[in-house]
Amino acid sequence: MRFDENAQLDTSQVQDVRGRRIPGGGKTIGGGIGVGTLLVLLLAMWLGPRLGLSPEDVAVAPAVEGEGSAELAQKCRTGAQANTDEDCRIVAVVNSVQDYWANAFAQSGQQYQPARTQLFTDATNTACGSATSAVGPFYCPGDQKVYLDLSFFDDLQARFGAEGGPFAQAYVIAHEYGHHVQDLLGTMGQVGNDRQGPQSAAVRLELQADCFAGVWAHHANMTQQILEEGDLEEALNAAAAIGDDRLQRQTRGQVVPESFTHGTSAQRVGAFRRGFETGDMRRCDS
Repeated sequence: MRFDENAQLDTSQVQDVRGRRIPGGGKTIGGGIGVGTLLVLLLAMWLGPRLGLSPEDVAVAPAVEGEGSAELAQKCRTGAQANTDEDCRIVAVVNSVQDYWANAFAQSGQQYQPARTQLFTDATNTACGSATSAVGPFYCPGDQKVYLDLSFFDDLQARFGAEGGPFAQAYVIAHEYGHHVQDLLGTMGQVGNDRQGPQSAAVRLELQADCFAGVWAHHANMTQQILEEGDLEEALNAAAAIGDDRLQRQTRGQVVPESFTHGTSAQRVGAFRRGFETGDMRRCDS
């Protein structure tokens, strides 16, 4: 994955609060504030064991605050930095994803509302409640932010067997922005109480976000030629690594379809591939 060295990066879209921790007293994830929050809690129940955490530990996590983005703005100015520095690459991916969706919305006569990505360490406080890195990357509709502890990408490889790589990271980020698009379109609010099971609205919501990630990748490669050999395989491998069936085998020793919330490995791979091959968000209607 490679960006135009002369491309200008917009670091205002990424808030860096890593290393900034203060005691938090806000509501906790799992407090009944919508489908986005519940999906985060369920993910925490799966991923928590990797850090020795229980769902209760997630609920009482301390918060973080502060902008902390001045250093990011200084070092991440162009695509040249994005090609050599992970932080700057995250900025470039966020910029690219939001540029695509802004154009796509404009073409359909709608206005896209940008969402910031917050980079945090260990724990953070959100409009959806406090959360630790155990929940993995997530989107909070309450404040329209994507939350990301970069240590997740290490765990994706070490604990879940993904190959990793820059484009695997880009897939994860684009998936979370897919949820932001769903929030703007009102799709997220249609899930209601249908939150578990292989045919549930929650699973279909996640698969649509995977497909949206593929749509972005299609257009980013068409317009920016960002893909290099092996990049697509990185994304597909990451999608497979975080399928419900594979995660459940690793954490529970068995597959329980009735508790699916994100889709199987095959479904997630298929959804991303469909978006990537067609470049048409209409083909993502799940």
